[in-house]
Amino acid sequence: MLLVAAGACAAGFVQGLSGFAFGLTALVFWTWVLPPEVAAPLVVSCSLLGQLLTIRTVRQGFDLRRALPFILGGALGVPLGAWLLPNIPQDGFKAGLGAVLLIWCPIMLFARDLPHIASGGRWADAAAGWLGGVMGGLGGISGPAPTLWCALRGWDKHTQRAVFQAFHTTMHVLTLTAYFAGGLLTAETGRMFAVAAPAMLLPALLGARLYHRVSDLGFRRFVLLLLLVSGAMLLVRAVPRLV
Repeated sequence: MLLVAAGACAAGFVQGLSGFAFGLTALVFWTWVLPPEVAAPLVVSCSLLGQLLTIRTVRQGFDLRRALPFILGGALGVPLGAWLLPNIPQDGFKAGLGAVLLIWCPIMLFARDLPHIASGGRWADAAAGWLGGVMGGLGGISGPAPTLWCALRGWDKHTQRAVFQAFHTTMHVLTLTAYFAGGLLTAETGRMFAVAAPAMLLPALLGARLYHRVSDLGFRRFVLLLLLVSGAMLLVRAVPRLV
């Protein structure tokens, strides 16, 4: 329970500051003590709570027309991810995700001028949302794909956060619905939520307050560094099990 509370505290702060990455942060702690069938619904439940707590931070950049392709694409991906959850090795999934983050994030982090992709339009945005939806249904990790894509679009921090926070909130609702329909919301998940939810409240609000003091460049660097560290932790945790 101490590890569950510590993971919720750290993940709540990170999510409040960045608008995403609750699952990436919490799973660093939770994979040591919780089985995947408990950890995944717990990540989604707590992350949804964090999104609702910090929803006021996205007022400045919110544009439904910009967020809608991500949301619609993600809605098509969530059922596939939820179906895959009990059918594929979780360690293989986490190792693959960690490897992608370790390769891609340093390139974006240390490049002087990030390439800004204007092509593809809403179809490309929907594809990024679909991939995020699949990953969200599979492990509650819906953030990396749309977050990296928003950075490549070259949007300012308010626009980026508004898009992926609206996306994550919708995906979490859909994922919890799919988990409920599939009987994946158990009494053990509820018991762990009762531990994690109080632990994350104040850190999430503190992170949301600090968000307004971060520049666009600082926000981009923080997001990429966060994804890089999370990828490394996922890889370190998953590879020994696979070996």
